[in-house]
Parts: sequence; C-alpha cells; structure tokens
Amino acid sequence: MLGEYRIEGRRASEIAASVERGVGAGALEPGRLLPPMRELALTLGVNPNTVAAAYRTLRERGVIETDGRRGSRVRPRPATTARGSIRVEAPPGVRDVSKGNPDPALLPPLGAALAEAARREAERPGLYGEAPVDEEFARLARAALDADGVPDGPVAVASGSLDAIERVLAVHLRAGDAVAVEDPGWGSLLDLVPALGLRPVPVAVDDEGPLPEAMERALRDGARAVIITDRAQNPTGAAVGAARADALRRVLADHPDVLLVEDDHGHGIVDLPLHPLAGVTRHWAFVRSAAKAYGPDLRIAALTGDSETVDRFLGRQQLGPGWVSRLLQRAVAQLWATGAVDAAVVARSYGQRRDGLVRALRRRGVEAYGRSGMNVWVPVSDETGAVTRLLGAGWAVAPGARFRLDTGPAVRLTVSGLTVADVEALADAVAGAAGPAPARSYG
Repeated sequence: MLGEYRIEGRRASEIAASVERGVGAGALEPGRLLPPMRELALTLGVNPNTVAAAYRTLRERGVIETDGRRGSRVRPRPATTARGSIRVEAPPGVRDVSKGNPDPALLPPLGAALAEAARREAERPGLYGEAPVDEEFARLARAALDADGVPDGPVAVASGSLDAIERVLAVHLRAGDAVAVEDPGWGSLLDLVPALGLRPVPVAVDDEGPLPEAMERALRDGARAVIITDRAQNPTGAAVGAARADALRRVLADHPDVLLVEDDHGHGIVDLPLHPLAGVTRHWAFVRSAAKAYGPDLRIAALTGDSETVDRFLGRQQLGPGWVSRLLQRAVAQLWATGAVDAAVVARSYGQRRDGLVRALRRRGVEAYGRSGMNVWVPVSDETGAVTRLLGAGWAVAPGARFRLDTGPAVRLTVSGLTVADVEALADAVAGAAGPAPARSYG
C-alpha cells in the first residue's frame, strides 16, 4: 500500500510527522491510500486511538483527506504545495499573461486618498480599543450593498477576500466538514479549504456560474458550506445571471442550514448587474474586495452577513490582528466617495480585450470562455504540451491545474496586459498550441 515508505512513531505527533515527511519527500504521492487505522496501530504497536489522533491532525493540516469507508489518502495537492507554485516563469522576451493582475493603467492614483486619510489621522490618531470598522467606510460600503440588493447586515473589514472567507469558514465549520467549491475555481481558495482541514466538493460551472444540479448534488452529499463567485469568476469569467440566481436560490432554500459565502471581487470592474443569493440560508456572508478595482496592495475587503456570522468573525479577528488598518479603510472610503473608479469605463476596457480574444479564438476553432472580468479560460487536450508550446511561441500562460479539481485540462489567459493589437497574435499562438478541442470542457 505504501511501497517502500515506512510510517514510524509511537505518539500521535510522531506518526503525523512521519507521514508529513513522506509527503514532503515525495515518497507518499498525492492520492496514495494510507493504512487503515487499526492496521497501522498493529504494525506500530500502539493504541488505535493514537493513530486516529494522528490522522485527525493530518486532516486538520490539509495533508490527507478521509472518505468514509474508502479510507484516508494523501490529498491530491497537499496544502504545503500551493497551487500558485504551479506556474510558468516568463523568461526575457516572453509576454506574461498568467498572473491575474489588474491593468495598472486602470487603477486610480492613491496619493490624494492616502493624504486625506493621513490628515484625518493627524487630527485624531487611531488607538487601541476603538471600533474595528471606520464609520464612513461602513456607511459607504453598506449604501453600495443596499443599492445592489444585498440583504441588510452589519459591516466588517478583512484583509482581502481570502482573509474574509477563511475567518467565516473557521467560525462555522469543523475539521472534516465538506465545502462546495466551484470547479474550475480560484486556486487560492482551493488550497485554503483543505488547509483548514475541510473537504472540497467540486461543483461544475458554466458561463452563468455554478450549475444548480451540481450544487444540489453537493448539498445532498453533505456539504456544510457553499462558496460562490457572483461576477468575474476566476478563472472562467462566469457571472451569475438572474435566471441562474433564481435556480440557485431554490436549491439553497431546501438546505437552510448551509453556510453561504459569496465573493464579489469583480465589483468595480464589471458592468453586469449583481444577483445576490444572500438571505436564503440562516448563515451567510457577502465579501466585496477592493483589490481588482482599486489596487491589490490596499488589502481591503468589506464583509457583511447575518448578525451571528459577523459577530463571530469580529470576535475571532480580535484575537488575531485585531482590526484592519483604519488608515487604509479611510483611504478606500475616500476613493469611493470621490468616484475614483468608473466601473463602466473599466469594464468596457477589459471587455474589449477579453471579448476580442474570445472571438478571435473562436474564429480559429478554439473553444474559449470569458463572460466578465479579466480572464479567458481555454480548454485544451494536453495542458502541459499547450503551456510548453505557448512558451516557445513567446507567451507565458497559467496552467489550468492551478484552478481545477475534476474539470478537464485548460489554460488561463489574463487580458489586462494586452492591447487590442495583441489579441490576434495571442489567438494565433493559442490556436497553434491548443491542439484538438477536448471532448469535455468545463460545466
């Protein structure tokens, strides 16, 4: 079962460490089945409860996953090997369309907003013991959420979307719980879920977001939480439309105890209307990041949700960083108040490049997706080959393995660094590298 590798140890911590060493050294490959607890206990001469404790530690660290009677396996991509490491470094002379960054030319200048925040800080310095959320930030965030139909709820602030989602999951779920995630989906999130000791359950998506039947299947199979991207889904560009939102609400209404987390990181760069799902379940959280529209280094995301969820979030946050810099909150509030970003203009700029690339690829017989945001998803028959051939043609792209669980091979292209003139050249390179269209695409 384990080949040549021998698990050792007498205490739970020693057994867990032995497995982790095997995984780190590559002796225990992803997907490798571990011995049943009683069998390993007999081999090591220890109590089965000791092995059970070791396996529990490994699950909580995201090293292994357990599927009932099927046993425990080294998880397909251990948390110690982040998906972000699955990348292609662009050598000199190669255009990099892999990183997923916004176009710096579309980000607003921060000087005036930071200066105003500093001026206010000089008048009244932020000290310990103050409210974690700046009043003006909360007021403007809540007004924007109200305008988009997000249910009423208190406002909290996190250091970006992933920080918000991590804390919400942590205060509601326990190790071993299943979480329904989009497939393909955000690579950092697909790493985070098992790193928290949770089990990701893939939910197929199409241009309109998660498929209702796939969501229903995941919830019927025991998923305790659902994470949905409303717009500009990474990597496919999917956006939840009105009809799809209605269908997903009907599915969620049959599972009122599930935790719903919505990620609206596309706010400010997308001109498609928001169709929030929040409020259908008892516990919910809605996260809106400023990263894509105002700058990734601001590390600000507004969070709202039901009162219990937000209260738990704030309580846990207080035991860690305490709060997100109110200085930065005031700067973002200033950017909002002055209309520093025109979402329609930004969306149009990304849309010209994204839609142009999708059309150019389809003219060449290449299947491509990108309904909103800054990314285009291209299914391929041979992912490694396509990435290698594109690199040889002068383009570094993101391997689809960073973003998928059960979905077939693909590559992700970020359009934010392209000019309209680049589109045809990139489409030619992708058409030459993609190979025959795969039998199964995403969704």
